[in-house]
Amino acid sequence: MEKIKKLFSYFSKTEWILWSVSVLLILLSFLLFDRGSYLTLSASLIGVTSLIFCAKGNPFGQILMIFFGILYGIISFEMDYYGEMLTYLGMTVPMAVFALVSWLRNPYEKNRMEVKVNHLRGREYVFMGGLTLLVTAVFYFVLKELGTANLIPSTVSVTTSFAAVYLTFRRCELFALLYAANDVVLLVLWVLASFTDKRYISVVACFLAFLVNDIYGYISWSRMKKRQNQ
Repeated sequence: MEKIKKLFSYFSKTEWILWSVSVLLILLSFLLFDRGSYLTLSASLIGVTSLIFCAKGNPFGQILMIFFGILYGIISFEMDYYGEMLTYLGMTVPMAVFALVSWLRNPYEKNRMEVKVNHLRGREYVFMGGLTLLVTAVFYFVLKELGTANLIPSTVSVTTSFAAVYLTFRRCELFALLYAANDVVLLVLWVLASFTDKRYISVVACFLAFLVNDIYGYISWSRMKKRQNQ
């Protein structure tokens, strides 16, 4: 009972409302348009839960992100979105593991439930930009050879995903904004997919919820950074 009380007090009312509305949106879209793909439902619920923990700088969010990445990679493979499959299974999941280690090694004042927000120098952003362009170029030709559906949006998704996971690993608050940008790209991809199969409207709802949560994540991390610096 004491642990349950701590869990409820750990999240603010805003965070509980955000998580509850996100879960409700995902469940309603599943019941209305899918009712069959429990893999998609599971991935969506795990993903949106991971984001609320990540918004608090809690390493447990990265553990959930690993599970989400594996499930989402499988879903993407079924839709011939090889870019998404390769991005998540070959990049997001491994980087989530590295991010988990980084977050655990860098707690804020020995509080293992909150990571210390990092301050990056300008030259590291230049390095990240160059590395992101290189990864994007490589993935573009790989995805083209694989006959990836909606090649350009899939390639842009690689760009935003790589930048996001890099900043997550480096504990920079801007990672949430890059994930929000990635959510917009994914909304385009899955809206296109839903034109051929209405079941994928539930995935659209998932990434719509992700978008709102990632924007909140940036706000939360900005507040954390300011508080920690004080």
